[in-house]
Amino acid sequence: MNFDYTDEQEAFRREIREWYEENLPDGWIDGERDLPDDEDEREQFLREWQRKLHEGGWAAIHWPEEYGGRDASLMQQLIYQQEKARVNPPPERSEIGVDLVGPAIEGFGTEEQKERYLPKILSGEELWCIGYSEPDVGSDLASLQCKAVDEGDHFRINGQKIWTTHAHKADWCYMFTRTDNSGPKHHGITALIVDMDQEGVTTDRIRQITDEREFNQVYFDDATTPKENVLNEVDEGWEVAMRQLSFERISLSQSLDLERRFDELVEFCKNETRGGTPLVEDPHVREKLAEFDTRIQAAKLTYFRNVSKQMNGDLGAEASFGKLYDSEIAADLHRFRVKLGGPKAALWGDDSPNGAAKDSLANISIRIGGGTSDIQRNIIGERVLGLPKGDQE
Repeated sequence: MNFDYTDEQEAFRREIREWYEENLPDGWIDGERDLPDDEDEREQFLREWQRKLHEGGWAAIHWPEEYGGRDASLMQQLIYQQEKARVNPPPERSEIGVDLVGPAIEGFGTEEQKERYLPKILSGEELWCIGYSEPDVGSDLASLQCKAVDEGDHFRINGQKIWTTHAHKADWCYMFTRTDNSGPKHHGITALIVDMDQEGVTTDRIRQITDEREFNQVYFDDATTPKENVLNEVDEGWEVAMRQLSFERISLSQSLDLERRFDELVEFCKNETRGGTPLVEDPHVREKLAEFDTRIQAAKLTYFRNVSKQMNGDLGAEASFGKLYDSEIAADLHRFRVKLGGPKAALWGDDSPNGAAKDSLANISIRIGGGTSDIQRNIIGERVLGLPKGDQE
């Protein structure tokens, strides 16, 4: 991969920077990045930011122009991600729809589905959740039990999903259901688009360890969806899921964000003292910082390698490398931040040194979402290294 940027690519970077400078909330670039505490006000704030992104043409630069994107090259997407990591903008309210659902509909949906759903994903007018995980199944998607029974012109759905992000606010659910049990477990899975605003769909919010409530249990009790809401073919949802999960694992790659967090940690070590001496002068701290820097640079190169493979049209299981490696570095980085904070690291909110406590707890979900670390190890072992499965001799 060539690490030099062309004049055209640098012009693209300047365009992003200028747009951020003109449109980010006052004080944001200087570090005043607090979101409203009130849930309704925060929702309003995030929807307004999504509207700005859409109007500015930055809501989904990787989408085709005909569906509201910019047809951005992978290098442009990389530059965009670098600039996002630099300014750490507000969360994108329609991120699930833009990064995960939209590409699935664009890749596998009918023209009617694309025309109906894609514009409202971009604008944030309609929000989406994704029905993957189930109780007693976890990240093993092929073992899902939520059933969709063919009843002529529609499917009747019964079952439960869990850890469904933002389901309580979602207008639509992009979910995977069991439609046939007769073959291997990864066959007979169907991807469906389901209206969340109907009798038979209920959500139960889960209080997280960080005291937030973004996750849900979702119950489907004789819920229905018309046949026209099948994505791809009936019983052929596995192909949709595998391609979409590869996108998710790349989008979950944190290497660029890790670099920003590392810089913040170095700054903390420069300003925090022990016995009158800055932490950054402690030999053990310096050794750990050097170790983290080395690992993060390796993570970045892994990320760039995946980008290069995508540029050549190869979106393979190697995406699991980035997801696994980055999430493990993030966990170690957060643990070290807590250790540096000492007893005060247990404090919450503004009293917590460098925000270590809440960030460290929130990071636990990074190692689970999009497939746990053990799932990633299985994928790497079986599909990259070619190791035999456990049930094979």
